Amino acid sequence: MNFLKSVLATVVGIMVFGAIMFLFLIFSMVGMIASGSGTESIKDNSVFVISLNGQMTERSETDPLSMFLGEGNTSVALDELVANIKKARENDDIKGIYLDCGVFEQDSYASLEEVRRQLLDFKKKGKWIVAYADQYSTGTYYLASVADKILIHEQGMLDWHGMAASPMFLKDALAKFGIKYTVTKVGKYKSTPEMYTADGMSEPNREQVTAYVQGIWNNIVADVAKSRKISEEKLNEYADSFMLFNDQKTYVSSKMVDKLVQRDQVKDIVKEMLKIDKDDEINKVSMATMTKQDAVENDGEEIAVYYAYGDIVDEVASGLSGGATQIVGDRVAEDLLALAEDDDVKAVVLRVNSGGGSAFASEKMWQALKKLKAKKPVVASMGGMAASGGYYMSCLANYIVAEKTTLTGSIGIFGMFPDFSQLLTEKLGVKYDMIKTNEHADFGVTSRSINDDEMAILDKYITRGYDLFLTRVSEGRKMKKDAVNEVAQGRVWLGQDAIKHKLVDELGGIDVAVKKAAELAKLKEYHPTTYPVKEDPTLKMFAEKTENGILDGKLKETLGDFYTPFMLINDINNQDRIQARLPYILNIK
Repeated sequence: MNFLKSVLATVVGIMVFGAIMFLFLIFSMVGMIASGSGTESIKDNSVFVISLNGQMTERSETDPLSMFLGEGNTSVALDELVANIKKARENDDIKGIYLDCGVFEQDSYASLEEVRRQLLDFKKKGKWIVAYADQYSTGTYYLASVADKILIHEQGMLDWHGMAASPMFLKDALAKFGIKYTVTKVGKYKSTPEMYTADGMSEPNREQVTAYVQGIWNNIVADVAKSRKISEEKLNEYADSFMLFNDQKTYVSSKMVDKLVQRDQVKDIVKEMLKIDKDDEINKVSMATMTKQDAVENDGEEIAVYYAYGDIVDEVASGLSGGATQIVGDRVAEDLLALAEDDDVKAVVLRVNSGGGSAFASEKMWQALKKLKAKKPVVASMGGMAASGGYYMSCLANYIVAEKTTLTGSIGIFGMFPDFSQLLTEKLGVKYDMIKTNEHADFGVTSRSINDDEMAILDKYITRGYDLFLTRVSEGRKMKKDAVNEVAQGRVWLGQDAIKHKLVDELGGIDVAVKKAAELAKLKEYHPTTYPVKEDPTLKMFAEKTENGILDGKLKETLGDFYTPFMLINDINNQDRIQARLPYILNIK
């Protein structure tokens, strides 16, 4: 008995000790976060260091668990980067920017447009930019091309070879598992189902992909040509020569870069720009320090900038997909209605970066936007994508702003119904029997495919959905439905082309959208406030979606190019059957 008491006391002691240590961990992390929240002073004659590493995201997300584990921040947030460049521009103590271009993956060239425009504005203040890389990707070089000095390692590489889109097709991969899709769609350019039902692009799809890939590349070439004072013809010649494997000296002779250096020599060049001696220390300002500085904004009335990015879904995904950013229809609709009732908010900028998703969720958000618009002006700001469902939720805004290379439009709808009958009955040997009371009582069961009569019903349902989409765009854009249909048909447009078809009002970024919202609300003084309010990082750390986010990030890092097809197959049974979505995973390189 005494032995059992001793064992029980030991177990209880261990549990109590574990609980105390757990609480100590929480309070320690809270203290760490709180201690790092104060504003740090910036010394005179400083350089703002921007490290381009990891994945670009639309909005900054703090992951305290990763910070505690020492993994650091593996993403570059567009909103944070843009805001910090603005702060650096207005701070007289900061004389220049150092772009350290590492292994960086942008979410879109539209996002890079926004950053590049801010870098150019920074230079207009009489300040300088120096860029360095061991190897430039096309995206990092596009940003670096604004620099006063572009530096590359003596044995570095410059990846300037043009642009290609390589959409993937999963029909044969799914067939190996005995899975196929039954599809109905409206819009000859609405090509999402091709990924599941075809071996390659249809001709309409090839037409639209060619148009926007060439359009994005033309914009990149034109911008680089202007900054580097190299003709567009020459830049295309360099791309055709596959510069990646050229002798490094040709990077200088072609004027693509200014100097070949080793990394440790970059400091001396930055010191020259700062006009300090070689023995002096460089006053460096990090992204974290810059974030803590007071925002550059005006006093006055509040303009809400509401961020909506990711796949449009009816409900929050769980499991492996839970780490991905999503636009949850009910949640966004609730937030928009709350903004409508908030008297402190005088106008709303809806920032959208989405290729679409659930048609039903898109309709819910459209209805909420209508109620919001009835009370105050709404301006849509389109990021990398605002297509299909992303356009659906934006089209009712009083005014729409997009970047030149934003992918938008894709006004169309489709239904996809997975058929697991072969997997179950032939490959796994599962047997079924059936008793039913009515003709279609067994619709959707996994033991059989959809029959012709059911497909005819579904076709009519999808056609009505497309007609509703046209009606929504017609009302929002004040266009006749026939005119909308002519530029719809599921076709994807670049922002610079969408404006010609009245799907977009102006080209620009969030600044343009905020300024327009202030104009519509007749505000002389105003300041933007971002929504939805970010979660407390100390609480978020213990949420399921943070755990899923870490797992999802590790999975993406491990699988690389195989991540997307893996997740598509993983999510087959979770996708909404009726969708308004971009043609496919773009896979633009």
